[in-house]
Amino acid sequence: MFEQLMQLPLFHGVSAQQLSALVEKMPFHFLKFNDGERIIDEGDTCTHVRFVVSGKVRVSMRFTNLKVTIEQTLEAPNVLGPDYLFGLDTTYPFYVTAEGECGIMQLRKSDYVNIVQADKVFLFNILNYLSRNSQRFTAGVLAMKQGSVTERIALIVSILTTQLSSDITISFLQKDLCTLLGTQRTTLIHALDILKDEGIIDYTTTQITILNLSALRNRS
Repeated sequence: MFEQLMQLPLFHGVSAQQLSALVEKMPFHFLKFNDGERIIDEGDTCTHVRFVVSGKVRVSMRFTNLKVTIEQTLEAPNVLGPDYLFGLDTTYPFYVTAEGECGIMQLRKSDYVNIVQADKVFLFNILNYLSRNSQRFTAGVLAMKQGSVTERIALIVSILTTQLSSDITISFLQKDLCTLLGTQRTTLIHALDILKDEGIIDYTTTQITILNLSALRNRS
């Protein structure tokens, strides 16, 4: 488990021995969830750093005032929303459910802050993580109205999912997806047909399924 966790950005540069000692020293909690059980509710306050250490989870995010939902599956090892530990709004904008049996390791925010203050490796890791995400969001917003519809779809997926995610879907009402992308129905269908012909997505009248995340990200 420690070797897996060391692959995550928050643990870069930390040895398995250091991580093992840290888990023994700090009050980490290990929780088990059954298939379909809710782990995080939309609107919950982020009070812990949460890691998926076994199995996988489904993350669902809804766009405000639009019937558009983007979902992704995250497999262990992974971290759930550390972006929301700090800042003006510390509530999760998504909900997370167990997909099959899964294990979560979590640590209180106050204890994680103590680790960050005591070890510069953890400090730089969280700063790099937050800075990278902030820059990615900024670049995406600035490019949103400039690119083609295919590029806008790629930007949304790139910003709201992780490189480690799989089974990404976008469920929608067509008029709301057009509003989100700032385009008309005919232009949207044309863009979706292009991505489908390239083997990047498949789609129906109410859902887009991402088949090739890497190829889609290259369009953003």
